[in-house]
Amino acid sequence: MPSLKSLRTRINSVKSTQKITSAMKMVAASKLRRAQTQAEAARPYAERMERMMRALAASVAGSPTAPPLLIGTGKDQTHLLIAVTADRGLAGAFNSSIGRATRNLARRLESEGKTVKILTVGRKGRDYLRRELASRLLEPGISYAGKRRLEFADAAEIGERVTTMLMAGEIDVATIVYNRFQSVIAQVVTEQQIIPAPPPPAGQAEDTGAQYEFEPDEETILEKLLPQVLAIQVYRALLESAAGEHGARMTAMDNATRNAGDMIKRLTLNYNRARQANITKELIEIISGAEAV
Repeated sequence: MPSLKSLRTRINSVKSTQKITSAMKMVAASKLRRAQTQAEAARPYAERMERMMRALAASVAGSPTAPPLLIGTGKDQTHLLIAVTADRGLAGAFNSSIGRATRNLARRLESEGKTVKILTVGRKGRDYLRRELASRLLEPGISYAGKRRLEFADAAEIGERVTTMLMAGEIDVATIVYNRFQSVIAQVVTEQQIIPAPPPPAGQAEDTGAQYEFEPDEETILEKLLPQVLAIQVYRALLESAAGEHGARMTAMDNATRNAGDMIKRLTLNYNRARQANITKELIEIISGAEAV
């Protein structure tokens, strides 16, 4: 049985850990409200823009003058996977789930003879994927460590980098993998193709017949609109991921605080038993010594 001193030391250590996890839970809870509000506010606009792009892509399919951002390069050989994770850990399976999904998608594409390139947003995803897919990672990776709030300019920077690769013929298809915020205890791993615009789902087939009028002209509008739409989709993924990260961290720290409390109770019970056993042993020794005299 451990000594009383070692038990006291361990109890104090667990109590210190409990204070840290409790504080981290409160910090995550305070950040979650704002992040959740941003993510939910961005959804309607991003979803409507995505539907419009699907309809436009379906209407100009096969046109030689259609923009590459809308219909891609016409090939399906080189795939870019954008893995969006966090820069910090202690968030349960939040980061590892994206790492596994990206790895499985990359393996599946390579088994079909495709070439895979991976752009990581967040240090944790890069650390996870470096172990098995280091040769597919693009340098430099993107990290927002130390940045207090994500802005649209951050997403526009990623969109510009993807656009540059597309125009240079380095990629044919781009897919973003991120955690979509559903609730504090649930984040859904989502794979969204952003280049080219995927065909509309069956339930939205009627949108493919929509007619759009452009002013001043189609080329000028799409030249400005398409990069912005791409940045909007990336921005939505970043906001959803940020909200999911805070929710996952709050849940993980709550579980850690509860587990620390349970451990403190067990250790305290063991400490009291050991202390009582020592007292009983000392009394027996005193009584035995007195009887011997």
